[in-house]
Amino acid sequence: MQNAPLNRALLTKTLMDVGLQFGSPSTLPGLKCLCELCTNHTCETGVGGACWNSVTLVDGREEVVKSCLSLLEMKGQLFCHGSHNVSKRSCCFTDFCNNQTLRLQPGSIPRQPLQGALEVAAVILVPSILMFVAILLGMCIAQGYRCARCKAQNPDVEEPLDDQNLMPPEMCLRDLIYNLSTSGSGPGLPLLVQRSIARSIILQEIIGKGGFGEVWRGEWHGQHVAVKMFSSRDERSWFREVEIYQTVMLRHENILGFIAADNKDNGSWTQLWLVSEYHEHGSLFDYLNRHMVSVEATLVLALSVASGLAHLHMEIIGTQGKPAIAHRDLKSKNILVKKNGSAVIADLGLAVKHDSIANTIDIPSNHRVGTKRYMAPEILDDSINVSNFESYKRADIYSLGLVFWELARRCSLDGTCEDYRLPYYDMAGLDPSVEEMRKVVCDQQVRPSIPNQWHNWEALRILGKTMRECWNANPAARLTALRVKKTITQVTVVKTN
Repeated sequence: MQNAPLNRALLTKTLMDVGLQFGSPSTLPGLKCLCELCTNHTCETGVGGACWNSVTLVDGREEVVKSCLSLLEMKGQLFCHGSHNVSKRSCCFTDFCNNQTLRLQPGSIPRQPLQGALEVAAVILVPSILMFVAILLGMCIAQGYRCARCKAQNPDVEEPLDDQNLMPPEMCLRDLIYNLSTSGSGPGLPLLVQRSIARSIILQEIIGKGGFGEVWRGEWHGQHVAVKMFSSRDERSWFREVEIYQTVMLRHENILGFIAADNKDNGSWTQLWLVSEYHEHGSLFDYLNRHMVSVEATLVLALSVASGLAHLHMEIIGTQGKPAIAHRDLKSKNILVKKNGSAVIADLGLAVKHDSIANTIDIPSNHRVGTKRYMAPEILDDSINVSNFESYKRADIYSLGLVFWELARRCSLDGTCEDYRLPYYDMAGLDPSVEEMRKVVCDQQVRPSIPNQWHNWEALRILGKTMRECWNANPAARLTALRVKKTITQVTVVKTN
C-alpha cells in the first residue's frame, strides 16, 4: 500500500503532461498544501485537487507562488505547464508536496522521483503526438488557403450599421472550429490545435487596453482575429476566462466566439493569449459614440444582447449539458458589434457558474470586481445574497437595463437622437467610487431618465418599460433574461409586419 500515493501521482501527472482532455480523476481525496497568502500558510484542496508550485520571471525577478488547485483548474491543464527560462510550474498529489522552491536557473531544480518514469512515457507517447500534430497542421494550412480565397472574394468594408447594412458573418474560421470540434456546441478545439493556431498568428496593431493587459488585432491565414494578451501577473484571470469560454454548450451566435488560448515565451516574460473572433466595429460603447442607429437596428442590437444573456443564464440538462452562468460585468464596453448588425457578449473573466446538483457557485479567486457604474443596488449596499445564484443573474439584469438605456438614447427618431451618455452621467463622475454610486442608486433611488419623446414610438415605449422593470430596486421583481428576450422579439415581429 505504500506505493499507492506514488502510483496515483504518476498516473495523474502523466495524463496532464501529454495533454489528454479528461484531466485528473475526481475520486482523489483533497490534499493539504503550502500557501503563502493563506491563514497559517496552509490550504486544503477540494476532491481531486492538487498542490501548486510556481515560479515566474517578472521584471527580472523570480516570483514564487505556492497554493492549492481545484479540480476545475486541474482539468484546464494550464497551471501545470511552464515556459522555458521565464516560468516553471508543477502540480503534485501528496500532502505538502509543494514545499520545494522552484528556481529558473538551469540545474537548480532537483530531479523529481517521477522524472524517470515520465521520460519513459514520453519516449512512447511523443512520436504519436507529433504525428497527430502534423496531421492537424496540414488540415489547418489547407483550411487557411481556402479561407484566404474566401476573404479575397468578400473584402471587409467599414460602414455604419443600418437597415441596408446587415451583412452575413464571415464563415471560414467558424468552419474550422466546427469541423475540428467534437460538436458544434462543444468546449472548443483540442489544446494542441489551439496552440497551432495561436503560434501562427501575426499581430498587426493594438486595438484596446485595460487592467488585464492589451487587445491586438491579429491575422491568421488572411483572416482577422482578436488577441487578448494578459499580464503574467494576471494568470488566474486568464485561466478563468479561458475556462468559461470552453464550457460545454456555451457557443452561441450572441456570445463572443472563442478560438484558442496559449501561453507563449517572449524571451523576458510569459505572454498569456486568448484568441477570439474579431469584430471591426468594436464595442457597443465605441459604436454608439460614433453613430446613431435606426429603430430597427436598435431592436436588433437589444434582442441580440438579451439573447446572449439568456443563453448564459440558462442551464442545459444532459450528459453534455451547460451550467447556468452569470456574467457579473455586463456593460456596453463588454459588448461587441458584429457586421450583420447584431451584438455579442464578451469578457467573461468575472463570470460565475452554478452547479445545480451540488447547489454550489464557482466564484473565481481573483482580485477583479465589476464596474461600479453598472453595479446593482444590492451589490453597492452589500445586501446581495452571495449563496443564492439567482442573485447574480438578477444583478446582470439590472446592468442590462442600463445598457438598453445607452442604446435607446442613440436611436434615430425623425433623423435626430440624444447625445451619447454613460448611465448616471449627470449624477456621478467619470470614475465614480462605490460610495458615490451607493448614494445615488440606493439612498436617493435615482435611475436614468426616460425622455418624453420615447412614448411617441411604440418600440421605444416598450423598451423604456422593460428598462424600468430591469433596474427595479427589488431584485426579485426584475424580469428574467428570457422574458426580456421574448418581449423584444414580439416588438420586432410587430415592427417588421
